[in-house]
Amino acid sequence: MSKLITFAIQASPPPRLDKALARDVPDDAHLSRSRLGKLIEGGAVSVDGTAITDPRFKVIEGAQIAVTLEAAEESHIGPENIPLDIIFEDADLIVVNKPAGMVVHPAPGTPSGTLVNALLHHCGDDLSGVGGMKRPGIVHRIDKETSGLLVVAKSDAAHHGLAAQFEKHTVERRYLAVCYGAPDSNDPRLRGIKGTSFEPGNILRVQTFLGRHRTDRQRQAVSFQDGRHAVTRVRILERFGQPVAAALVECWLETGRTHQIRVHMAHCGHALIGDPVYGGRRKLSEKALGVAGVRGAHDFSRQALHAATLGFVHPVTGADLAFEAEIPADLGGLLRDLRQNG
Repeated sequence: MSKLITFAIQASPPPRLDKALARDVPDDAHLSRSRLGKLIEGGAVSVDGTAITDPRFKVIEGAQIAVTLEAAEESHIGPENIPLDIIFEDADLIVVNKPAGMVVHPAPGTPSGTLVNALLHHCGDDLSGVGGMKRPGIVHRIDKETSGLLVVAKSDAAHHGLAAQFEKHTVERRYLAVCYGAPDSNDPRLRGIKGTSFEPGNILRVQTFLGRHRTDRQRQAVSFQDGRHAVTRVRILERFGQPVAAALVECWLETGRTHQIRVHMAHCGHALIGDPVYGGRRKLSEKALGVAGVRGAHDFSRQALHAATLGFVHPVTGADLAFEAEIPADLGGLLRDLRQNG
C-alpha cells in the first residue's frame, strides 16, 4: 500500500531538487538525501503536479511537492535460520552479539550465512522497510573475525536516526583487545611514532588518516596526507608476563573506519595477537609468559578483538541505551593462558 507525503518548498531553497527536498521534507518521513534521489529518478516525486525525474531540477520557493512511497519490497537476500545472540530488540531496532567468524552482510565471496541472512529469518514480517525494501538497516559493521555488539535498524526511522548518530560520532563503542607488548607512556619508542601521543591516565591517542593500501586492496594503511581522518584511544587494563610481553587493552573510537583499531595498534608496534593481516606471528618468551601463555597466543586463530560496549540514543524513543557483551569463550581462554605465569 502506497503512502503520499506532501509539503511545500521553503524560502531560499538549494538550487537542486534533491538538496531542496532533503532540507524541507518533514522529519517524520525519515527520508535521506540518497533515498530521495532514488525516488526522484524513479518518478515518485512531483513538483506542482508534474513528475520530475532529474535530481538537478531547479525548484523555487512555494513549490508543492508530492512524494509517493510504495510498500516495501521483499529483499533479494534469502532468510536463513541461523541462531542469534540477541541483547535487545523492539519494533525499531535490534542489538546482537555477533560471534567471530560471521560476516555481517552478503558479498560476492560470502553470499550466505551472514548476519543479514539470519536477521531476515528472525525478524520476518517485523521489518517495516529500510530504504524501500524489507531488510535490516546496517549502519555499522565489525570484521568477520571480530566478535561483539552491533545495532541494526528494523525501520526507516531507526535507520535514519542511527546513521545520523554514527555520522556525528556520538555512538559509544568500546572494544577489548589483546596486543603484543603494552602501549605505556613510559616507553620512549612510542613517543617517537608519528601520530601518537598520550593523554592523562596513561591513555594512548592515535590520530592519522586511513585509506586503502596502495598494493593490497584488502588492507588499510596509515597515511598523513590523504584518506579518512581516524582517532583511536587505548588504555591498558592488564599486563601479562615478566617482563611484559602482552596486554589486555580497552580501545575506543572517536571515528569508525575499516580495520581502524587493528591498523592503529600495528602502527604503534602493538599489533593484536592472532591478527593475520596486520599482526603476524611474533616470537614470545616462555620465560616471560610460560609455556601455556606462549602456546595460547600462538594458537589463537583470529584477531583478539571484541566489541564489548555499545551506547547510543534510541532514534525513536529518545532513551539512552547502553549494552555490554561478555568476553567470548575463545578470548577468555587466551586470557587464562596468559595469566598462568603470574
